[in-house]
Amino acid sequence: MTNVKKSFPIKGLHCASCIRVTERALKKTPGVTDAVVNLATEKATITYNTDTCTPEQLADAIAKTGYTMEIAEKSEDMQAKEKQNELAMLRTKVIVSLVLGGLILWGSFPGLMTTAPAFLQNFWLQLLLATPVQFWAGAAFYQTAFSAFKHRTSNMDTLVALGTTVAYGYSAFVTFFPTIFMGLGVEIMPYFDVATIVIGLILLGRYIEAKAKAGTSQAITKLIGLQAKTARVLRDGKEIDIPIEQVQVGDVLRVRPGEKIPVDGEILEGTSSIDESMITGESIPVEKQKGDVIVGATFNKHGTFLYTATKVGSETVLSQIIKLVQEAQGSKAPIQRLADTVSSYFVPIVVMLAFATFGIWYLFGPQPAFLYAMLNTVAVLIIACPCAMGLATPTAIMVGTGKGAELGILIKDAQSLELANNITTVVFDKTGTLTNGKPEVTDIIPFVIPAEAGIHKEKILKQVQDDMLRLAASLEKGSEHALADAIVKKAEEEKISLEKVEGFEAIAGKGVSGIIQKQRVLLGNRRLMEMEKISLDVILVNAPPAGGEAHPGSDSGRARMTVDQQIQRLESEGKTVMMLASSLHSRGGGDPGILGVIAVADTVKESAKAGVAALQQMGIAVSMVTGDNKRTADAIAKQVGITQVYADVLPQEKEKIVKKLMTVDSRLRGNDKGLVAFVGDGINDAPALAVADIGIAMGKGTDVAIEAAAITLINKDLRSVAKAITLSKKTMRTIRLNLFWAFGYNIILIPVAMGLLYPFFGILLNPIFASIAMASSSISVVTNSLLLKRYKV
Repeated sequence: MTNVKKSFPIKGLHCASCIRVTERALKKTPGVTDAVVNLATEKATITYNTDTCTPEQLADAIAKTGYTMEIAEKSEDMQAKEKQNELAMLRTKVIVSLVLGGLILWGSFPGLMTTAPAFLQNFWLQLLLATPVQFWAGAAFYQTAFSAFKHRTSNMDTLVALGTTVAYGYSAFVTFFPTIFMGLGVEIMPYFDVATIVIGLILLGRYIEAKAKAGTSQAITKLIGLQAKTARVLRDGKEIDIPIEQVQVGDVLRVRPGEKIPVDGEILEGTSSIDESMITGESIPVEKQKGDVIVGATFNKHGTFLYTATKVGSETVLSQIIKLVQEAQGSKAPIQRLADTVSSYFVPIVVMLAFATFGIWYLFGPQPAFLYAMLNTVAVLIIACPCAMGLATPTAIMVGTGKGAELGILIKDAQSLELANNITTVVFDKTGTLTNGKPEVTDIIPFVIPAEAGIHKEKILKQVQDDMLRLAASLEKGSEHALADAIVKKAEEEKISLEKVEGFEAIAGKGVSGIIQKQRVLLGNRRLMEMEKISLDVILVNAPPAGGEAHPGSDSGRARMTVDQQIQRLESEGKTVMMLASSLHSRGGGDPGILGVIAVADTVKESAKAGVAALQQMGIAVSMVTGDNKRTADAIAKQVGITQVYADVLPQEKEKIVKKLMTVDSRLRGNDKGLVAFVGDGINDAPALAVADIGIAMGKGTDVAIEAAAITLINKDLRSVAKAITLSKKTMRTIRLNLFWAFGYNIILIPVAMGLLYPFFGILLNPIFASIAMASSSISVVTNSLLLKRYKV
């Protein structure tokens, strides 16, 4: 079985009922495991099995509901052009409808008609003007309503088609058969103005709404606009400019100063300074040289270089970011279930209320009862459009996720954006998260310096340190830990040749071991030494007190610290200490003994302290978890302002700590609804990222699609954790406000349209004003969502 997840545009979506109908049709299609239709993006995101389901079958399922799904892939430019054409046609229909409707209104509305020319008051002319509006401008209402009727469903277009057809049909009947109404004592008064103006105003609302929705997806437009259009490629010994779509993996490209980098790759020749703010949010250019990885769409500030294309098309970092944002904007938040549930019953209920309105007014209303019944029925049908309910959540999600992308915060889906609102505890991994993840060797302290070295002591010390570094780097060359990189890099800097290692073994959470020149060598932490029963309570003879510098002078000046004391001193400085042991230096027997210690320090990120402080100011509890010992962990935690520290934690134990915080600790705080977020580097922290309520991964710039994380910080700025939570809170506040107005609008105005105020105040809602109110509700919801773009987080 091969499951794929793809998005397809759907035409004709206008309300929450449309979403329910199309989602239900897709989910009933064999092979479909999940389908989410988004009103704001007008797209369906479908997960289906390619062995049993095809895009053609999906399109057929949508067609049966009266909508159209496009399965042919189109470029962003082509989609934008089609959208512009649709908007242009809609604008034309709006202008024609409102101009013709305005003329009819002038010639038929009481009071206003006395100022109109006589020919505009002619019923036949009004019929002539109203007909193209009803059946050309309003054709889409009939098409969708008829298709929905065939499949025993209903939607917003059903309400509009019913309401305007009643007004138009009654008016046409009055025009053709006036004597019938004269015989019944009913005033001959057509209502073509109601039908035409209502259609014009609804189309106007859709036009403004479409323009506003385009603003909600502006983040995607900006990201797409970052792409280079062409690339300079070396082919057959010549440099030629080709469209970026034609670049292939393995092509050699040249980039000159002031140009965008076309695709991802690796520098072959030359050096440069590259502005990577598009990916990292860091404004300071990064120096690049041969062998460095570069990212497409970043900006070459200085220097010319050649590089090999390693990722093109949909595989580039920018394409991954665009895909993630699009998927997030097309997903559905849990809070939207309320609107979906209500909308599934809404249209049928409104139709029943409309019939009830007509019956009550016809039986018990004042004369002319039929006219009152008809106009109030039309008002109910028009004002009860569920557009606002359908737009309340997705428009806010679109703006929220787009705003996040602009800030370097990639949010996986709408559910993650909603859940982040309830985070009460944040757990940080240390290495690569709170720290830069690029540790450096700071101390190499041998166990024994020969006393007879005399005046050559410093030279001898350097030789012993080099021997230690040779053994340690030879072992660590087979390891993938960040500390291993620091030791190997130090050996390279010192131009130390490495030894062949046999029987290499990585001991999780403890260290490494191997055979070098027939001697067993160990490098690791206290747990490894304890496991091997190697004592740390021995004195470091002639060992320098700090910094790897020899202590000059006679024996009386020798440092008399034990290995354990030396380790404690280094750890109190925030350094990670590894012990080197070898059977070559054992005292009797074949068991390894301590050779010395190597200290490595990882610098704290500049944004760490401010990021932790921002969370604490929000009332969020902050913890740190690390495999380092407690003394080193406490030193780092103190620098960033964290008091709750979990040290000596093995990689597999991080997940358990997160689970504990998700249960016991949250109840102790008296907040069962509080959620726990784990912030890690997305590699060895994957289990903890996956089990946390919200996993937040520090993006690596070249690998943004971290599946285990709900949120990825591609800007590597720890202040973005608080920003992501703040963005979630503001987005959820916007959604709740949208839903309040959407539901409140219908709860208040439907009874008014039915005539509830008439017995008390003599107030009735004219269908024209009902259409204005309906259009205004949708526009207000979209506009309120757009305000999220102004928030500073």
